[in-house]
Amino acid sequence: MGSTTSAIAAPAVCLITMGCAKNEVDSADMARRLAAAGYRIVEDASVADAIIVNTCSFIQAATEESIDAIFEAAALPKVEAGTAPLIVAGCMPARYGDDLSCELTEARAFVPCSREDDIVAIVEDLVGPAPEGSTVMSEPGATSHRFAYVKISDGCDRFCSYCTIPFIRGRYHSFPFDQIAADVKREIAEGAREIVLIAQDTGRWGADLPEGHDLAWLVDELAEAHPDTWFRVMYLQPEGITDELLAVMAARENVCSYLDIPLQHVSAPVLRAMNRAGDAEKFRALIKRIEAAIPGITLRTTLIVGFPGETEEQFEELLEFVSEGLFHYIGVFPYSREEGTAAFDLPDQVDDDEKAERAQILRDAADAACGPHIAERIGQTMAVLVEGTEEDGQRFGRAQCQAPDVDGVTYVFCGEPGDIIQATITDTLLYEMEGD
Repeated sequence: MGSTTSAIAAPAVCLITMGCAKNEVDSADMARRLAAAGYRIVEDASVADAIIVNTCSFIQAATEESIDAIFEAAALPKVEAGTAPLIVAGCMPARYGDDLSCELTEARAFVPCSREDDIVAIVEDLVGPAPEGSTVMSEPGATSHRFAYVKISDGCDRFCSYCTIPFIRGRYHSFPFDQIAADVKREIAEGAREIVLIAQDTGRWGADLPEGHDLAWLVDELAEAHPDTWFRVMYLQPEGITDELLAVMAARENVCSYLDIPLQHVSAPVLRAMNRAGDAEKFRALIKRIEAAIPGITLRTTLIVGFPGETEEQFEELLEFVSEGLFHYIGVFPYSREEGTAAFDLPDQVDDDEKAERAQILRDAADAACGPHIAERIGQTMAVLVEGTEEDGQRFGRAQCQAPDVDGVTYVFCGEPGDIIQATITDTLLYEMEGD
């Protein structure tokens, strides 16, 4: 009787990602490295042979959410039994260093952002290398994505007085063009129809590279190489909006007429205390210049309320600016007091209840100002990238005027996921749209 051999199952690794899109990119990179080394990537943490929690620690609330995720993973039977090591990666180890190992004894290893490239060696040390001949299979039910985030740089040199990013991610450094181009090509091959270029400060790309290229050149090169793919730029500081970039956006149909410009405030004294530049008049002039170059462009911003020393008059100035309706989408956040930042010790800290009240007032004003802009799209015909189907069969996607995860969706009645269809907007409900 002949003997049979069975394939050896590859050790399973689960990655749990907290925080922003930049962390999602880092997790995807770790997953690719582990899969290439023979490990099996799974979504169900309870069956994993190792669990990696990629943490966020940008603000205290994000840190607390990451700690909750760590404790939840630590309570899984295999982790409690010691058969599945728990690895804490990302921003928390980068921000808190050795102090973290004393507080989180449940974890077997800590991997700061700067060491994520070593994830294979770290997992091998804890669970052993993947056996030769092991099988690496895709997670059942996995589907290709319709958009992808691609990081073009990391770190930041701005040192805004409220921000922990330079301490977590280090100084600014651009990724080389060849690396970005390869990442874009891979994501498109895996099914992405839209590439979202992200970084802590996208507008500075290329400034530290020897070739002398800038963001405008990068976007133009990518858009020309992939004419059937949408490209979107996020997290662009006001100083990074050059005439050259606007010209590329105006000339390339596959570059979304969309800019995300985090202003944070409009009062000059508040901005100076934040270690930022600009004021309301300069921002109005900037928006006028953008709209002259790209008529009909969609604009998003983020704002912080309750910064130390923010007076009622300064808050009213911000409220008036928002009410002018210069933006289509506005994210509003109460100031978070973070240890280690320059703003932590500033006098005149605003009471938490007052910060929450101001944030809600500003959000309501933003909805009132932005909603009519969205409603103006009724009757317009626009391209919509179909992304998925609801349980009831309703399809949904996004137009170029909607960034992933933050700007709502467009409901449509035809097309398959991954298709780009033409839809006439028939109705809106605040930030959601319906197309026919």
